[in-house]
Amino acid sequence: MTIQSSTFALAAAFALSVAAPVALAQTAPAKKAAPAKSTPKKAAAPKKVVEPPPPPAAAGPEQIDAAERVFYGLYDCEFKQTIDIVASAKFPAYVEVKHGKADYLMKPVLSSTGAIRLEDVRGETLMVQIVNKSMLLNVKTAQRIVDDCVSPKQRELIEAARVAKAAAAASGAAPAAGNMLSGPAPTPTPPAPATSSASDAASAPAMTTAPASAPLK
Repeated sequence: MTIQSSTFALAAAFALSVAAPVALAQTAPAKKAAPAKSTPKKAAAPKKVVEPPPPPAAAGPEQIDAAERVFYGLYDCEFKQTIDIVASAKFPAYVEVKHGKADYLMKPVLSSTGAIRLEDVRGETLMVQIVNKSMLLNVKTAQRIVDDCVSPKQRELIEAARVAKAAAAASGAAPAAGNMLSGPAPTPTPPAPATSSASDAASAPAMTTAPASAPLK
């Protein structure tokens, strides 16, 4: 065998050794992917149905009178908070108090001191209204929710009281100032003693004079 033929034989053997694995890889069947495990879905929890509260009792004459005394409108409170009080469109003589995201349906009650109490129909809060301010309380925790709330009507009453007080102080100071300018009142002169009348002079005893002595001889 010549060198050229042996070289050709080696090259052919090498080509067969490389091509055999490739052919086997191409003819081997592909493995099937394992099916993904399906997780069972949890059943959704049923939604709780929130029943609306029962409607409040119909308002009587006292409640209607108290509702007419409520200061409605937007209140400016401490720490830049606000409260809005409006008449209930659904329940006559009841009011709705709105603070933040909370909304309370309240019953107006006139107290013995003249203050207006807005009582939460659910028994959670209480709004107290006096002449110069209002406050919202949590009756369950006995704490104030917000204080120093002033409505437009209360602001008018505060200003009217200030003006009346200033006018009363000015009217009281005017007479005192006039007395100081005019000086002290003159002291009255006591009456002079009464003089003797003519009749008193006539009734008085007559004054006698001693006779002159006779001349000496």
